[in-house]
Amino acid sequence: MSDTYLRDQHYQLRAAVREFAETKVAPRVADMERTRAVETELAVAIAEQGWIGATIDTTYGGMGAGHLAKTIIIEELSRISGAMGAMVQASQLGAAKIIHFGTEQQKRTWLPRIAAGLCLPTIAVTEPGAGSHVLGIQMSARREGRDYVLSGRKVYIGNSHIGDLHGVVARTGSGSRGLTAFLVEADRPGLSLPAPGGTLGLHGFSFGELHFTDCRIPESNRLGKEGDGKEIAYSSSVLYGRPNLTAVALGIHQAILEQTVTFTDQRVRYGSSLHQLPNIKLKIGQIQSRVMTARLAAYHAAHLLDTGVACDAELMNAKLINVELALDSARAAMEIHAAAGLMTDVPIGRYLRDAHHIFAPAGTSDVQLLRLAEVALGQSKGQWSQRLSGGAPVDRTASAVTDRFRMRFGVVSNR
Repeated sequence: MSDTYLRDQHYQLRAAVREFAETKVAPRVADMERTRAVETELAVAIAEQGWIGATIDTTYGGMGAGHLAKTIIIEELSRISGAMGAMVQASQLGAAKIIHFGTEQQKRTWLPRIAAGLCLPTIAVTEPGAGSHVLGIQMSARREGRDYVLSGRKVYIGNSHIGDLHGVVARTGSGSRGLTAFLVEADRPGLSLPAPGGTLGLHGFSFGELHFTDCRIPESNRLGKEGDGKEIAYSSSVLYGRPNLTAVALGIHQAILEQTVTFTDQRVRYGSSLHQLPNIKLKIGQIQSRVMTARLAAYHAAHLLDTGVACDAELMNAKLINVELALDSARAAMEIHAAAGLMTDVPIGRYLRDAHHIFAPAGTSDVQLLRLAEVALGQSKGQWSQRLSGGAPVDRTASAVTDRFRMRFGVVSNR
């Protein structure tokens, strides 16, 4: 059923990303797990494929391929490495704020560089006391002439230590209209990065802090108007954060299924493959069902976003379903693997750890449920998906995007 949303260019894109992931990313995973160091070279190599620019309009050198194509890119990379899928989604999230709120000059300055893989953007909203509670932001941006001076601390920032351009939301006044967004180059004086700390999973992904101490930036680096910060943070989370993390969870979920099938086929019990045991077969069937349900929710939401219809609820639901079902399947797979799943040479433990990283960003499952309850009760406040869906029009003739894929990757339809 999820194939209903796919066109030829989507199959071609999947084949290209899958080949890259299996030949270029997979050989690096063991080292990423062993060293736990931020993987810079591979991140650059992935960015150079142009995939960060999936939703950037072709006018600015992007793919103009839309949110469903973006979902497939992240999904296929995450199937091999959740860390690299997370890297791509974080940069695509960082590009969103410029696509929807940047001035024409800001778009022409930054979007071509992002699309070419020459600039990795981030979005820096979260603080120790402000996650989903955006209005809890305390970081300040005071006006001095034609400059702004930023001071404060941002935490849990995707691509923190490899990002070239940080989209920072800071407080310029009080209340909900007192937040403003800025573009801050990574080499600005006053911006420092403490050494990244250890994480449960997503080893190789940069997930750290940004410290600002009287960091001066020109007025031209302001994104949108003063007071637009809340809208920029919320819309980026809804339109990119939720579907992007949905795609990471989906890729990890697919990997869980494939690993479990391989393991139970190779492991012999009572003279036959482990999956011949009824209880094991039932668990595998359940994982298969979850993957199918999760993919349908993910593709449906991304497709609606591409068509420009109101779909905030579908985006929330897709994130909720994909995260929760991936975690359920990871636990079931660990039970099937038993003691073997505790060994570091078996990847199922990595999938379990990586899946837990997708739970909190862009709203925990409780946050999604609260927002969905507001939809049911008629209490939801607007539709970001309808207001800002026109960031990168998708070529519905399919020819332009298809030709771009064929020319760049030399692949044929893998339908």
